[in-house]
Amino acid sequence: MIPTPGSVGSVPVPPTPEGAPDALISGLLERCTFAAPGSALVCAVSGGADSLALLVLAVAAGCEVTAVHVDHQLRPGSHTEAAVVASAAAMLGAGFRSESVVVAPGPNLEARARQARWSVLPSHAATGHTADDQAETVLLNVLRGAGLSGLAGMAPGPSHPILALRRAETEQVCASMGLVPVMDPSNVDPVHRRNRIRHEVVPLLDDVAGRDVVPLLARTAGQARTMVGHLEAEADRLVPDPADVTALRAAPEAVASVALHRWLRQCSPDRHPPDAAAVARVLAVVSGARRATEVAGGWRVVRRQRRLELEPPAPGSQ
Repeated sequence: MIPTPGSVGSVPVPPTPEGAPDALISGLLERCTFAAPGSALVCAVSGGADSLALLVLAVAAGCEVTAVHVDHQLRPGSHTEAAVVASAAAMLGAGFRSESVVVAPGPNLEARARQARWSVLPSHAATGHTADDQAETVLLNVLRGAGLSGLAGMAPGPSHPILALRRAETEQVCASMGLVPVMDPSNVDPVHRRNRIRHEVVPLLDDVAGRDVVPLLARTAGQARTMVGHLEAEADRLVPDPADVTALRAAPEAVASVALHRWLRQCSPDRHPPDAAAVARVLAVVSGARRATEVAGGWRVVRRQRRLELEPPAPGSQ
């Protein structure tokens, strides 16, 4: 059984949701990064296994949880999935609310759906990303040419509290609680690059390596994140204003690149790091070799009087 609050060292361990196997939940919580018990926490819950497990574990961690389901209205009957989340939240004693967004068909559907989802979620909302998602993100960023910042993947913490868990473990949590996850057919559609990474590339890498590569990729992300953290600290010291051309020129190129990586994230609707080629082009603007350059999504970086300026895409150009 899970110990009573306060019985493990000096860290209070709240009880698990009623009916959950204590050993399973307590063991997984040791690898999670939830905020302190009693903290208010919004969880983005689609109804899939990962997000339902997030909800179970967040309640078990003692957070004051509100589950938010976002219906993207991209397939018939999607609105009924909110009932799955509402039922799970009620069983666990969590709050619940449902949101609907409109995502028009067209290119970059995943990115636009993500942008629409975050338009109705607080920026600090917790998501159910796992170590498997981290590995896929690292590989996707490699394919995007995102450089060291891309290799760093997602940062663990209250917004990604189950990042150290595996997908199989979230499925185990749902099974143990009698929760039947929603099966989203878009998660196997090969039109989405992440699905091909998940179902084709990762299994192939497992076969080539003769081992499970997810822990290797997750570990690589952690090492890259440590290095990026040191460079970001230097960027804070040497380039407090990343639009300042004089400071960028004076800083080591690695530090200037990291400062620009952070600055250019605002050009991406889902805050993805820019690719290394875009940063290199902006560095050419900094050096004076170019006057301006395009970056992500039709944004432009222009140098005017020793300062960089971001120009958004013209209305209707995307």
